[in-house]
Amino acid sequence: MTAENRITATFTVPSSLSDKRLDQAAAELMPEHSRSRLQGWIKSGALTVNGKTCKPRDRVMLDDRIELDAEPEAQVSWEAESITLDIVYEDEHLLVINKPAGLVVHPAAGHAAGTLVNALLHYAPEVENLPRAGIVHRLDKDTSGIMVVARSLIAHTSLVDQLQTRTMGREYEAVVVGTLTGGATVDAPIGRHPRERKKMAVVGTGKPAVTHYRLIERFAAHTHVRCKLESGRTHQIRVHMAHVRHPLVGDQLYGGRIRLPKGTTDELREVLSAFHRQALHARKLTLEHPATGAEMSWEVPLPEDMERLLAALRKHVQDLERDDF
Repeated sequence: MTAENRITATFTVPSSLSDKRLDQAAAELMPEHSRSRLQGWIKSGALTVNGKTCKPRDRVMLDDRIELDAEPEAQVSWEAESITLDIVYEDEHLLVINKPAGLVVHPAAGHAAGTLVNALLHYAPEVENLPRAGIVHRLDKDTSGIMVVARSLIAHTSLVDQLQTRTMGREYEAVVVGTLTGGATVDAPIGRHPRERKKMAVVGTGKPAVTHYRLIERFAAHTHVRCKLESGRTHQIRVHMAHVRHPLVGDQLYGGRIRLPKGTTDELREVLSAFHRQALHARKLTLEHPATGAEMSWEVPLPEDMERLLAALRKHVQDLERDDF
Protein backbone atom coordinates (compact mmCIF):
# COMPACT_ATOMS: atom_id res chain seq x y z
CA MET A 1 0.00 0.00 0.00
CA THR A 2 1.45 3.38 -0.99
CA ALA A 3 1.95 6.23 1.46
CA GLU A 4 -0.71 8.23 -0.38
CA ASN A 5 -3.30 5.62 0.53
CA ARG A 6 -2.58 5.63 4.26
CA ILE A 7 -4.13 7.76 6.98
CA THR A 8 -1.33 9.92 8.35
CA ALA A 9 -1.10 12.89 10.70
CA THR A 10 1.48 14.53 12.96
CA PHE A 11 0.84 16.86 15.90
CA THR A 12 2.84 18.54 18.63
CA VAL A 13 1.02 18.57 21.97
CA PRO A 14 0.02 22.14 22.91
CA SER A 15 -0.03 23.46 26.47
CA SER A 16 -3.83 23.12 26.59
CA LEU A 17 -3.55 19.32 26.23
CA SER A 18 -0.48 18.74 28.39
CA ASP A 19 -0.98 16.06 31.07
CA LYS A 20 -4.13 14.72 29.40
CA ARG A 21 -4.71 11.07 28.56
CA LEU A 22 -3.40 10.16 25.12
CA ASP A 23 -6.83 9.11 23.83
CA GLN A 24 -8.36 12.36 25.07
CA ALA A 25 -5.63 14.49 23.50
CA ALA A 26 -5.88 12.56 20.23
CA ALA A 27 -9.65 13.09 20.17
CA GLU A 28 -9.13 16.85 20.59
CA LEU A 29 -6.49 16.96 17.85
CA MET A 30 -8.34 14.67 15.43
CA PRO A 31 -12.08 15.18 15.98
CA GLU A 32 -12.85 13.70 12.56
CA HIS A 33 -12.03 10.23 13.98
CA SER A 34 -14.18 8.46 16.56
CA ARG A 35 -12.78 7.86 20.05
CA SER A 36 -13.00 4.08 19.62
CA ARG A 37 -11.10 4.28 16.31
CA LEU A 38 -8.33 6.34 17.92
CA GLN A 39 -8.08 3.94 20.86
CA GLY A 40 -7.76 1.05 18.43
CA TRP A 41 -4.90 2.78 16.62
CA ILE A 42 -3.16 3.51 19.92
CA LYS A 43 -3.38 -0.14 21.00
CA SER A 44 -2.18 -1.40 17.62
CA GLY A 45 0.80 0.98 17.55
CA ALA A 46 -0.47 2.94 14.55
CA LEU A 47 -0.70 6.03 16.74
CA THR A 48 2.50 6.71 18.68
CA VAL A 49 4.02 9.31 21.00
CA ASN A 50 7.61 10.31 20.31
CA GLY A 51 7.94 7.17 18.20
CA LYS A 52 6.85 4.84 21.00
CA THR A 53 3.73 2.73 21.42
CA CYS A 54 1.62 3.80 24.40
CA LYS A 55 -1.63 2.95 26.12
CA PRO A 56 -4.77 5.08 25.73
CA ARG A 57 -4.61 6.14 29.39
CA ASP A 58 -0.94 7.23 29.26
CA ARG A 59 -0.39 10.95 29.75
CA VAL A 60 1.07 13.24 27.10
CA MET A 61 3.17 16.28 27.89
CA LEU A 62 3.89 19.64 26.27
CA ASP A 63 5.67 19.32 22.90
CA ASP A 64 5.27 15.53 22.71
CA ARG A 65 5.04 14.39 19.10
CA ILE A 66 1.90 12.41 18.27
CA GLU A 67 2.06 10.54 14.97
CA LEU A 68 -0.57 8.52 13.14
CA ASP A 69 0.22 6.10 10.31
CA ALA A 70 -2.66 3.68 9.73
CA GLU A 71 -4.08 1.59 6.94
CA PRO A 72 -7.58 2.54 5.80
CA GLU A 73 -10.34 0.10 6.58
CA ALA A 74 -14.09 0.12 6.43
CA GLN A 75 -14.99 2.88 8.88
CA VAL A 76 -18.76 2.54 8.85
CA SER A 77 -21.32 -0.24 9.01
CA TRP A 78 -24.35 1.79 7.98
CA GLU A 79 -26.55 0.82 5.07
CA ALA A 80 -26.43 2.54 1.69
CA GLU A 81 -29.73 4.15 0.70
CA SER A 82 -30.91 5.69 -2.55
CA ILE A 83 -31.59 9.24 -1.37
CA THR A 84 -31.54 12.15 -3.78
CA LEU A 85 -28.59 14.51 -3.33
CA ASP A 86 -28.38 18.07 -4.63
CA ILE A 87 -24.84 17.94 -6.00
CA VAL A 88 -23.16 21.29 -6.60
CA TYR A 89 -19.75 19.93 -7.69
CA GLU A 90 -17.93 16.63 -7.84
CA ASP A 91 -14.67 15.07 -8.95
CA GLU A 92 -12.59 12.09 -7.82
CA HIS A 93 -11.58 13.87 -4.60
CA LEU A 94 -14.52 16.07 -3.62
CA LEU A 95 -18.28 16.02 -3.43
CA VAL A 96 -19.95 19.37 -2.71
CA ILE A 97 -23.64 19.19 -1.87
CA ASN A 98 -26.48 21.52 -0.97
CA LYS A 99 -28.04 19.91 2.12
CA PRO A 100 -31.75 20.54 2.68
CA ALA A 101 -33.11 21.42 6.10
CA GLY A 102 -34.38 18.32 7.89
CA LEU A 103 -31.66 15.96 6.64
CA VAL A 104 -29.58 14.45 9.45
CA VAL A 105 -25.88 14.19 8.59
CA HIS A 106 -24.81 11.12 10.61
CA PRO A 107 -26.76 8.04 11.71
CA ALA A 108 -27.35 8.09 15.46
CA ALA A 109 -29.89 7.00 18.03
CA GLY A 110 -33.28 7.76 16.53
CA HIS A 111 -31.81 8.32 13.07
CA ALA A 112 -30.31 5.02 11.97
CA ALA A 113 -31.42 5.54 8.38
CA GLY A 114 -32.38 8.30 5.98
CA THR A 115 -29.25 10.35 6.70
CA LEU A 116 -26.67 12.03 4.50
CA VAL A 117 -24.20 9.25 5.29
CA ASN A 118 -26.66 6.63 4.03
CA ALA A 119 -27.07 8.63 0.83
CA LEU A 120 -23.30 9.02 0.38
CA LEU A 121 -22.68 5.28 0.76
CA HIS A 122 -25.08 4.69 -2.12
CA TYR A 123 -23.85 7.49 -4.39
CA ALA A 124 -20.10 7.24 -3.63
CA PRO A 125 -19.39 3.80 -2.07
CA GLU A 126 -15.67 4.61 -1.78
CA VAL A 127 -16.37 6.83 1.25
CA GLU A 128 -16.93 3.66 3.28
CA ASN A 129 -13.15 3.49 3.71
CA LEU A 130 -12.81 7.05 5.01
CA PRO A 131 -13.23 8.35 8.57
CA ARG A 132 -16.88 9.27 9.17
CA ALA A 133 -17.68 8.40 5.55
CA GLY A 134 -15.70 11.39 4.28
CA ILE A 135 -17.60 14.01 6.24
CA VAL A 136 -15.17 16.54 7.72
CA HIS A 137 -17.64 19.16 8.96
CA ARG A 138 -21.31 19.06 9.84
CA LEU A 139 -24.46 21.06 9.51
CA ASP A 140 -27.22 20.69 12.08
CA LYS A 141 -30.28 18.73 10.98
CA ASP A 142 -32.35 21.89 10.50
CA THR A 143 -29.59 24.01 8.94
CA SER A 144 -29.57 24.05 5.16
CA GLY A 145 -26.76 24.75 2.74
CA ILE A 146 -23.40 23.84 1.32
CA MET A 147 -21.14 21.03 2.58
CA VAL A 148 -18.00 19.38 1.25
CA VAL A 149 -17.33 15.64 1.55
CA ALA A 150 -13.99 13.93 0.93
CA ARG A 151 -13.93 11.08 -1.59
CA SER A 152 -10.25 10.16 -1.14
CA LEU A 153 -7.73 9.97 1.68
CA ILE A 154 -5.74 12.78 0.06
CA ALA A 155 -8.83 14.97 0.16
CA HIS A 156 -9.74 13.96 3.70
CA THR A 157 -6.29 14.82 5.04
CA SER A 158 -6.24 18.14 3.21
CA LEU A 159 -9.75 19.22 4.20
CA VAL A 160 -9.21 18.39 7.87
CA ASP A 161 -5.98 20.42 7.78
CA GLN A 162 -7.76 23.37 6.15
CA LEU A 163 -10.43 23.30 8.83
CA GLN A 164 -7.88 23.14 11.63
CA THR A 165 -5.74 25.95 10.18
CA ARG A 166 -8.88 28.02 9.43
CA THR A 167 -8.03 28.39 5.75
CA MET A 168 -11.39 26.97 4.64
CA GLY A 169 -13.88 29.81 4.28
CA ARG A 170 -17.49 29.25 5.37
CA GLU A 171 -20.17 31.91 5.17
CA TYR A 172 -23.73 31.61 6.45
CA GLU A 173 -26.88 33.69 6.23
CA ALA A 174 -29.31 33.95 9.12
CA VAL A 175 -32.39 35.86 10.19
CA VAL A 176 -32.22 36.96 13.82
CA VAL A 177 -34.66 38.44 16.27
CA GLY A 178 -34.22 42.17 16.93
CA THR A 179 -32.81 45.06 14.92
CA LEU A 180 -29.03 45.23 14.77
CA THR A 181 -27.39 48.58 14.09
CA GLY A 182 -24.17 47.18 12.63
CA GLY A 183 -21.90 44.21 12.27
CA ALA A 184 -19.60 42.92 15.01
CA THR A 185 -17.52 39.98 16.18
CA VAL A 186 -18.47 37.53 18.91
CA ASP A 187 -15.36 36.08 20.54
CA ALA A 188 -16.62 33.78 23.29
CA PRO A 189 -15.66 30.18 24.20
CA ILE A 190 -18.28 27.49 23.68
CA GLY A 191 -18.74 24.30 25.66
CA ARG A 192 -21.44 21.97 26.91
CA HIS A 193 -24.21 23.73 28.86
CA PRO A 194 -23.60 23.11 32.59
CA ARG A 195 -27.19 21.96 33.25
CA GLU A 196 -28.91 21.20 29.94
CA ARG A 197 -26.77 18.54 28.26
CA LYS A 198 -28.46 18.85 24.87
CA LYS A 199 -27.39 22.46 24.64
CA MET A 200 -24.10 24.27 24.12
CA ALA A 201 -23.35 27.56 25.84
CA VAL A 202 -20.78 30.31 26.25
CA VAL A 203 -18.71 29.04 29.19
CA GLY A 204 -15.29 30.00 30.48
CA THR A 205 -14.02 26.43 30.18
CA GLY A 206 -15.22 26.08 26.57
CA LYS A 207 -13.19 25.94 23.38
CA PRO A 208 -12.26 29.21 21.62
CA ALA A 209 -14.95 30.31 19.16
CA VAL A 210 -15.12 33.39 16.94
CA THR A 211 -18.07 34.46 14.77
CA HIS A 212 -18.08 37.59 12.60
CA TYR A 213 -21.45 38.95 11.47
CA ARG A 214 -22.54 41.86 9.30
CA LEU A 215 -25.88 43.25 8.22
CA ILE A 216 -27.52 42.38 4.94
CA GLU A 217 -30.98 43.85 5.57
CA ARG A 218 -32.79 45.30 8.57
CA PHE A 219 -36.54 44.97 9.17
CA ALA A 220 -38.98 46.30 11.75
CA ALA A 221 -38.00 43.81 14.44
CA HIS A 222 -35.63 41.37 12.73
CA THR A 223 -32.30 41.47 10.88
CA HIS A 224 -30.89 39.47 7.98
CA VAL A 225 -27.18 38.88 8.64
CA ARG A 226 -24.18 37.18 7.07
CA CYS A 227 -21.95 35.20 9.44
CA LYS A 228 -18.38 34.04 8.92
CA LEU A 229 -16.75 31.47 11.16
CA GLU A 230 -13.18 31.33 12.38
CA SER A 231 -13.91 28.11 14.27
CA GLY A 232 -16.40 25.30 13.94
CA ARG A 233 -17.95 24.61 17.33
CA THR A 234 -21.23 22.76 17.71
CA HIS A 235 -24.18 25.16 17.26
CA GLN A 236 -21.68 28.04 17.12
CA ILE A 237 -23.74 30.68 15.27
CA ARG A 238 -26.89 29.76 17.17
CA VAL A 239 -25.13 30.01 20.53
CA HIS A 240 -23.23 33.21 19.74
CA MET A 241 -26.23 35.09 18.36
CA ALA A 242 -28.36 34.05 21.34
CA HIS A 243 -25.49 35.17 23.60
CA VAL A 244 -25.70 38.71 22.18
CA ARG A 245 -29.50 38.56 22.64
CA HIS A 246 -30.33 38.17 18.97
CA PRO A 247 -31.31 34.48 18.64
CA LEU A 248 -32.13 33.00 15.26
CA VAL A 249 -35.73 33.04 14.12
CA GLY A 250 -37.28 29.61 14.65
CA ASP A 251 -34.51 28.35 16.96
CA GLN A 252 -36.55 26.54 19.57
CA LEU A 253 -33.47 25.35 21.47
CA TYR A 254 -31.74 28.71 21.94
CA GLY A 255 -34.42 31.26 21.08
CA GLY A 256 -37.29 30.22 23.28
CA ARG A 257 -40.87 31.04 22.41
CA ILE A 258 -41.75 32.89 19.22
CA ARG A 259 -41.52 36.68 19.53
CA LEU A 260 -44.01 38.72 17.51
CA PRO A 261 -43.13 42.38 16.87
CA LYS A 262 -45.53 45.19 17.59
CA GLY A 263 -48.00 45.70 14.79
CA THR A 264 -47.52 42.19 13.43
CA THR A 265 -49.96 41.48 10.63
CA ASP A 266 -51.85 38.22 10.38
CA GLU A 267 -49.73 37.35 7.33
CA LEU A 268 -46.41 37.81 9.16
CA ARG A 269 -47.74 36.04 12.27
CA GLU A 270 -48.62 33.03 10.13
CA VAL A 271 -45.17 32.92 8.48
CA LEU A 272 -43.27 33.27 11.79
CA SER A 273 -45.47 30.71 13.54
CA ALA A 274 -44.92 28.21 10.72
CA PHE A 275 -41.13 28.60 10.69
CA HIS A 276 -40.10 25.63 12.85
CA ARG A 277 -36.36 25.51 12.23
CA GLN A 278 -33.49 27.87 12.90
CA ALA A 279 -33.28 30.41 10.05
CA LEU A 280 -29.71 29.47 9.15
CA HIS A 281 -28.26 28.63 5.74
CA ALA A 282 -24.67 27.77 4.77
CA ARG A 283 -24.38 30.06 1.75
CA LYS A 284 -20.76 29.94 0.58
CA LEU A 285 -17.76 27.61 0.81
CA THR A 286 -14.19 28.38 -0.24
CA LEU A 287 -11.29 25.93 -0.09
CA GLU A 288 -8.04 24.82 -1.69
CA HIS A 289 -8.46 21.80 -3.94
CA PRO A 290 -6.64 18.88 -2.27
CA ALA A 291 -4.98 17.67 -5.47
CA THR A 292 -4.42 20.80 -7.59
CA GLY A 293 -4.01 23.44 -4.90
CA ALA A 294 -6.37 25.75 -6.80
CA GLU A 295 -8.74 27.93 -4.79
CA MET A 296 -12.33 26.92 -5.39
CA SER A 297 -15.55 28.55 -4.24
CA TRP A 298 -19.23 27.64 -4.41
CA GLU A 299 -22.38 29.47 -3.41
CA VAL A 300 -25.93 28.14 -3.11
CA PRO A 301 -29.11 30.25 -2.97
CA LEU A 302 -31.36 30.57 0.03
CA PRO A 303 -34.03 27.84 0.30
CA GLU A 304 -37.66 28.68 -0.34
CA ASP A 305 -38.68 28.82 3.33
CA MET A 306 -36.10 31.50 4.12
CA GLU A 307 -37.00 33.46 0.99
CA ARG A 308 -40.66 33.40 2.10
CA LEU A 309 -39.64 34.57 5.55
CA LEU A 310 -37.64 37.48 4.16
CA ALA A 311 -40.46 38.43 1.78
CA ALA A 312 -42.94 38.52 4.68
CA LEU A 313 -40.60 40.69 6.77
CA ARG A 314 -40.13 43.14 3.88
CA LYS A 315 -43.87 43.36 3.34
CA HIS A 316 -44.37 44.03 7.05
CA VAL A 317 -42.01 47.02 6.81
CA GLN A 318 -43.92 48.29 3.76
CA ASP A 319 -47.22 47.91 5.60
CA LEU A 320 -45.91 49.89 8.57
CA GLU A 321 -44.59 52.66 6.33
CA ARG A 322 -47.93 52.82 4.52
CA ASP A 323 -49.79 53.12 7.81
CA ASP A 324 -47.43 55.87 9.01
CA PHE A 325 -47.95 57.79 5.77
